Amino acid sequence: MIRAMGTAASGMKAQQMNIDTIANNLANVNTTGYKKSHTEFQDLLYEKVMPGGQIDAEGRAAPSRVEVGHGVKLVGTNKNFGQGTVISTNNPLDLMIEGDGFFQVRMPDGSIKYTRDGSFKMDADRSIVTSSGYRLEPEITVPEDATELSVSRDGIISIMVAGDDANVQEIGQLELARFPNAAGLSARGGNLFSESPASGTPLL
Repeated sequence: MIRAMGTAASGMKAQQMNIDTIANNLANVNTTGYKKSHTEFQDLLYEKVMPGGQIDAEGRAAPSRVEVGHGVKLVGTNKNFGQGTVISTNNPLDLMIEGDGFFQVRMPDGSIKYTRDGSFKMDADRSIVTSSGYRLEPEITVPEDATELSVSRDGIISIMVAGDDANVQEIGQLELARFPNAAGLSARGGNLFSESPASGTPLL
């Protein structure tokens, strides 16, 4: 009876984690660049009551073993980094990544974080930043005399200059980071991820 209660409790705890993960996915259904999580479970150790093939008093071998499991445990909450839905906004700084990769973001402490959220803005210094004000890495600043901005499919950012509409100037290029195991990235909130031992070193 004590074992049954412990086994049942492990199952309830695992299902609570599963429900919590699903609830978080639903809560972020409209979050730009959000990647849903899914839970993975494993069964726990088994107590061997009777080994398979054991010979009884009449010389017959048992065809199966008797084992009792001890429940379930959560082993991972993995992100699905598949391609999301494409939405046109007519904002030249709303960007999306086709395929693998992450935008790089410079944090106030100098560290680099990674995001799939491409809804960028321009701050008071005319630097391209995230919705939270974190600057892109490498940093890109839009000149004050720029009248039009565009981003090519390979990430080159170009502008048109006031009074010289025939001259297109390149002011920078977006640089993406890829990871050997993106599922191993550590979620930090704010649509940001950080490198971890499980993710491996970013490839730029």
